[in-house]
Amino acid sequence: MTSNELRQTFLDYFAERDHEVVPSSPLVPGNDPTLLFTNAGMVQFKDVFLGQDKRATPRAVSSQRCVRAGGKHNDLENVGYTARHHTFFEMLGNFSFGDYFKREAIHYAWEFLTEVLELPPERLWCTVFEEDDEAAAIWLDEIGIVPARFRRLGPKENFWAMGDTGPCGPCSEIFYDHGPDVAGGPPGSSDEEGDRYVEIWNLVFMQFNRDQAGELAPLPQPSVDTGMGLERLAAVMQGVHSNYDIDQFKALIESAIDVTGAKDPDSKSLRVIADHIRACTFLIVDGVLPGNEGRGYVLRRIIRRALRHGYKLGVDEPFFFRLVQSVEAQMGAAYPELARLREHTERVLRQEEERFAVTLSQGMGILEGIMKGLPKGGIIPGDAVFKLYDTHGFPEDLTADIARERGLSADHAGFEIAMAAQRERARKSSRFTVDTSSLPRVDAPSEFLGYDTLTASGKVVALFVNGEAVDVLEPDTAAVVVLDKTPFYAEGGGQVGDTGLLASEAAQFRVDDTQKVGAAHGHLGQLLDGRVQVGDSVEAQVDAGRRATIVLNHSATHLLHAALRAVLGDHVQQKGSLVAPDRLRFDFSHYRATTTEELERLETVVNEQIRLNAAAATKVMPYKEAIANGALAFFGDKYADDVRVLTLGDFSTELCAGTHVDRAGDIGLLKITSESGIAAGVRRIEAVTGPGAVASLQTDAALLKNVAGLVKGGRDNVIDKVRALVDRNRALERELQTLQGRLATAGGEDLLASAKEIGG
Repeated sequence: MTSNELRQTFLDYFAERDHEVVPSSPLVPGNDPTLLFTNAGMVQFKDVFLGQDKRATPRAVSSQRCVRAGGKHNDLENVGYTARHHTFFEMLGNFSFGDYFKREAIHYAWEFLTEVLELPPERLWCTVFEEDDEAAAIWLDEIGIVPARFRRLGPKENFWAMGDTGPCGPCSEIFYDHGPDVAGGPPGSSDEEGDRYVEIWNLVFMQFNRDQAGELAPLPQPSVDTGMGLERLAAVMQGVHSNYDIDQFKALIESAIDVTGAKDPDSKSLRVIADHIRACTFLIVDGVLPGNEGRGYVLRRIIRRALRHGYKLGVDEPFFFRLVQSVEAQMGAAYPELARLREHTERVLRQEEERFAVTLSQGMGILEGIMKGLPKGGIIPGDAVFKLYDTHGFPEDLTADIARERGLSADHAGFEIAMAAQRERARKSSRFTVDTSSLPRVDAPSEFLGYDTLTASGKVVALFVNGEAVDVLEPDTAAVVVLDKTPFYAEGGGQVGDTGLLASEAAQFRVDDTQKVGAAHGHLGQLLDGRVQVGDSVEAQVDAGRRATIVLNHSATHLLHAALRAVLGDHVQQKGSLVAPDRLRFDFSHYRATTTEELERLETVVNEQIRLNAAAATKVMPYKEAIANGALAFFGDKYADDVRVLTLGDFSTELCAGTHVDRAGDIGLLKITSESGIAAGVRRIEAVTGPGAVASLQTDAALLKNVAGLVKGGRDNVIDKVRALVDRNRALERELQTLQGRLATAGGEDLLASAKEIGG
């Protein structure tokens, strides 16, 4: 059974048992900024397990793409050297959210393995947490597992926790016995690290909540989270002991042999390259680009590790990018985005290869010189490791990898000291500000009326001063006012919050900003006169002129996003935005600076859409339906089950809760004012619309007129006049240099002619 067939068989089995088939989430988690990459199937359901989100269906099944290369879960140094470690892998999982529990989970797993996949029961071992009598009874009494193949283990092996506090519970693991010809002991034994007994499925029973004191309390709705590595299962089903011998890796290694010319198919370098191309391809497809920090730096480390192994195989030209098509061939049916973004992925990888090639051979030469002077078992000094990183782009783990092959090691502690010193130098030379604001949190939502009106009556439900709740506001007090209903838009989706006035017969409160405070809208500002207290009714009045300019910029941002994808390619993803009254700013993923011609084309495309004057339409629909219909979503954001979709004709379809024009023509005009890079692989465009765009054009026209006047020309010939002036200036500079040279030479000859011999 192929890997693709295994994946589909697993999904089909649970779909037939009322599980919703959920697509893999991106490798960049949208709901957990503390997590570098998605590293397990449960990540996209974390808020559900924490009780912060609810699902319409209580059962789910998925095949989740995962990366473990950085942070707590970092398998990078072992990849290529063991049979089962990978940077990228797929995790098959079935989930129950307060529905079925241990009995069904265990029976499903056993039935799938022994009846659907027809694995011999005598090859399967299982473990449970030492105190989990319920799971033990199910395995021994209902499944009938032979006691000799059953183990009770401690919390290190069989108790899972999301963190130091929060949901946790016992787990049950299923192992496959590859047979006596493979070294290694059963789970729980002293030699369990061998390859004979391989864990293939982990069933986690989220049963408790652990508090700060470490006490466990039963959860009101116990849940199930399971995970099974597709690659490990494929190795079992295909009768091989190494994941690198399964169908997908064999094909990738064959492709790597073709592009590198390597002779030994068992080369560890080929394994590294085959593993790393999967991770790099999917990371780039999911919007990560090589960089010097965070996720981008992890990607760069993986790429450069693969390139170093290519160098080791004798490859001296770009090769890695050519393997993307092999990844697509193996996995494109399950992940159609691979085909859609293949050219973009190849471009990014080739650019990174060419960049690193400049320093790879030079850095390797320096490292070779350092290692030659060290005895067997020696240590490369930390400052040398840092210099290789800082000057030649060698990540620390790349140097350590090379050192290990020579029987050496790298001084990690010394490297960290040098890195810390560099960070401190950077910190002292940088300017930074600290946000000290602390907004309150309100659980009751405010009803937003601002799509249809800019004035509305609302009741004061909460007042906050310096983050503390109060009952009454006195004059001249800066505060946050929360209403049950409001037309004020709270900052979100890049759009700034509304300003305006809250008024009653007894008071006036100036609103300087509107922010989300939990589920409610907080009106930040100052009480100008009178008194406001909880329970008062006020008239909320949004600054209409300011809102009008904001909606122009917001709708123009949507047109610009669609235009970027049309002009630059589908790989463009939104990385951030600012929609203000006076301008718009749009950050997007792209691997190089945008050319002048491309910027002109972007302006042309957007303004063509403005002139077409298509109607703007909004509709609330299920998230999955919106994405299936082609709606663009902000990369990394988390969305509710039902979302608001804005369309501008048939040109732009995007998820958005912001405020917009009625028709595209209302925008009037868009003028791009700047384009720049703000991070590795992230570009920024700033633009103005409507009256702001007209003012920008008028400023440019006035500037052109002034320049024309200075060079005594007109609009039609000002460029020629300036060019002639520049050419004349250069000619005069060359003439001046020539005269200065002659003068210096002549002066020297005069001195020689007037010299007198003394005492000779």
